[in-house]
Amino acid sequence: MATGTGKTLTSAAIIKLFLQTGNARRVLFLVDRIELENQAKKNFEAYLKNDYTTIVYKENRDDWRKAEIVVSTVQSLSYNNKFMKMFSPTDFDLIISDEAHRSINGYKLGLTATPKDYLKKIDAASMSQDDPRQWEQRQLLDTYKTFGCESGNPTFRYSLIDGVRDGFLVNPVVVDARTHITTQLLSDQGYAIKSINDEGNEEEQIFYQKDFERKFFSEETNRIFCKTFMENAKKDPISGEIGKTIVFCVSRKHASRITQILNEFADKVYPNKYNSDFAIQITSDIPDAQQFTINFANNNLSGHTGFLEDYKSAKTRVCITVGMMTTGYDCEDLLNVVLLRPIFSPTDFIQIKGRGTRKYTFTYKLKENAQVSETNIEKETFKLFDFFANCEYFEEKFNYDEIIELPKGSSIPAEGGGGTPKPTLTYNTDPDPLMFIAETPVGEMGMKIDRKLYEKFEETVKNDDFVRQQYEEGNIAAVESYIRENIFNKPHEYYDMDKLRIAAGVDRRITLSEVLDKIFGRIEWFKNKNELLEDEFEKYVLTNRITSDDYYLIKNFFKAYIVDRELRNIIDDKQFALLATNAHMSMNDIRKLGSRVKDITDYIKDNVKLSKFTA
Repeated sequence: MATGTGKTLTSAAIIKLFLQTGNARRVLFLVDRIELENQAKKNFEAYLKNDYTTIVYKENRDDWRKAEIVVSTVQSLSYNNKFMKMFSPTDFDLIISDEAHRSINGYKLGLTATPKDYLKKIDAASMSQDDPRQWEQRQLLDTYKTFGCESGNPTFRYSLIDGVRDGFLVNPVVVDARTHITTQLLSDQGYAIKSINDEGNEEEQIFYQKDFERKFFSEETNRIFCKTFMENAKKDPISGEIGKTIVFCVSRKHASRITQILNEFADKVYPNKYNSDFAIQITSDIPDAQQFTINFANNNLSGHTGFLEDYKSAKTRVCITVGMMTTGYDCEDLLNVVLLRPIFSPTDFIQIKGRGTRKYTFTYKLKENAQVSETNIEKETFKLFDFFANCEYFEEKFNYDEIIELPKGSSIPAEGGGGTPKPTLTYNTDPDPLMFIAETPVGEMGMKIDRKLYEKFEETVKNDDFVRQQYEEGNIAAVESYIRENIFNKPHEYYDMDKLRIAAGVDRRITLSEVLDKIFGRIEWFKNKNELLEDEFEKYVLTNRITSDDYYLIKNFFKAYIVDRELRNIIDDKQFALLATNAHMSMNDIRKLGSRVKDITDYIKDNVKLSKFTA
């Protein structure tokens, strides 16, 4: 289930079902980070406190058996197999793993926005023979295998696209911003710096995006990042101050520097509003960092905002982190997510992007003269600041078919060795101007990384012997009937044509026969709306004489009549006065077309199927 679509609420419902029906006496709920323990406890108490008791295990080691719901981190139980000493196999009847990677015993319910498919495209027979230990490790780590979904299909899937379409989530506006230096860091050639070595010879060093804040440090680049954010951040719609923000940095050292720079900017832009608490670093080395994340979500980090009296929003506007707030962290009124680092893992990208997708209603009650007026403003989007072309990478360059590498274990230096020598660190002090900034709203069809459902459907259909045989024999109607009865709306992916259209990234309605033609190679791609319009107009031109003088006017009317329902109604009903507000055609255009109007509309009604041009 996509981030923000109610995994915890679903868990609460299933827990209540199991406990009420007697299928479970006690439930273990596993999270993957300490700060999520209290968040889960708080949510379960909100949903279930009237019926059941919820506790955090480490806070109730002696009396946890009194509770029906026990919350713990996976790590605290799995380290050195501690769970085998602490619990017996009968202590829990239902085990739920949030951010699911592994489970221990009992019924298994895994909840995650980013399942790991370590068995994808692996030759099981050869790997189990050639490298049985890696084969076993892949099976142990694979989310689908762990939870009994070896086919690679989850029992249930609800994607970000589903959540946005159904009104539960929001898509971002991507702010793609690049400086002179980052533009070169992102290029294939990299960013070159010439320097004099110890021998007095000139040498050239090449740096790439992965080297930023690791081998290559640029104070000026960090300052332009912060300046760009401050000038373009999405504002709180009630108070007008910079909306609540999470910034993801390369390292703790990087986070510390960005925190300092942002507080400097805030002091200049908003004098006397903040006392170095506009931005706060939240990393593992900061005391009370976990409590800071809770306070930020509860809108009392550093107290309440000073921008608007009695408005419940945190005084601290920006949390600077590295990895603490990536998964499972709920802050519904977040308006900006800032990527100050390159990301190469699709799991990390989806999780980080998901921090901003929650819906929220900003509310303010104003009391005047014993009267109370209430303002409510809905969150419709958030800004995703991308300073390292991460969105472009996952849209155009990432290989989604690549076999996922196993996580690397810790490396041990060779005996007597001293480990890998530290790289030479390079610091840039030259100005680094902003070269490019563009804001692009993510549409209904989401990003490519959100549209992988279509590939799952392709694989399912290709592997079905009946579908393949009937298609090859030309029995298309039989294939369509079989798919609708046996594959659509089943409790795996809940496929349907709307989901497939969105997942395929098509801006019009596609037919099931088109999908089959694409899957089995009869067509190479789905033509978009404009390509189909061009095809239909070419057919019209073949049977109708058109002079060069009126070619473009006829073409414009031909296309507009097909896609613009309002224009069709005006022409068909002869309500020509309404053309004054039509975006495609004017009264003057219609006069120029003359008798062509009837010829074109009659042709379209007889020869063009309008339904395929709608979404």
